[in-house]
Amino acid sequence: MIEVRDLKKEFLEEDTSTRALRGVSFSIQKGEFVSIMGPSGSGKSTLLSILSFLDRPTNGLYTFQGKSMDDMDDRELARVRNEDMGFVFQAFNLLSRLSVYDNVEIPLLYSKVPPADRPAFIEQAIASVGLPEKLHTETGRLSGGQKQRVAIARALVTDPKIVFADEPTGNLDSKSGEQVLEILASLNDKGRTVILVTHETNIAEYASRIIRLTDGMIESDVPVNRPWHARSASIK
Repeated sequence: MIEVRDLKKEFLEEDTSTRALRGVSFSIQKGEFVSIMGPSGSGKSTLLSILSFLDRPTNGLYTFQGKSMDDMDDRELARVRNEDMGFVFQAFNLLSRLSVYDNVEIPLLYSKVPPADRPAFIEQAIASVGLPEKLHTETGRLSGGQKQRVAIARALVTDPKIVFADEPTGNLDSKSGEQVLEILASLNDKGRTVILVTHETNIAEYASRIIRLTDGMIESDVPVNRPWHARSASIK
């Protein structure tokens, strides 16, 4: 699904050049659950921005589903982001005065899904994260963990091929964070490709593979060898 070869990214500010990525190479297969982790300044946020089509590399090759990013213009990148990618952020990025239903519907407003078909998509996405009873609840009334589950439902409503989760438990208590990670693991068990970005080892280990970045380079790329309870845990 993803192939990255010798990816480099430099940021220029006045006369100063900062190398955020220094030649990163890896592949991610369809259906994998991969964590990208590293300390602040390691390049993981820059890498996520490129993988999710929010930025372009300075040098190197990025191929998504067999097509090079270099061959796509900005319109094509936006289309792929909307149709094939789902996003979960640390800050939720929900509209607090809108209902759960209305928040989850937002990506569909920019999709090809006919209005008459949208309710079924929305209700299915909300049920998949265990919140069917909150369908018409104002999002601002929810707990942090519930808000993040709504954010996951919003990411899933367009049936994306890959979900990017950027520090999804950063604003949550440990119990709520575990529930969110269990949902992501459950999605992966059903065949969804998941890329999780974090700086915490215990969070990264919910994935089946960990790519560690240091100073813009890959320090290690290893499988997680032991089965985690998230694989069989029920979502509460």
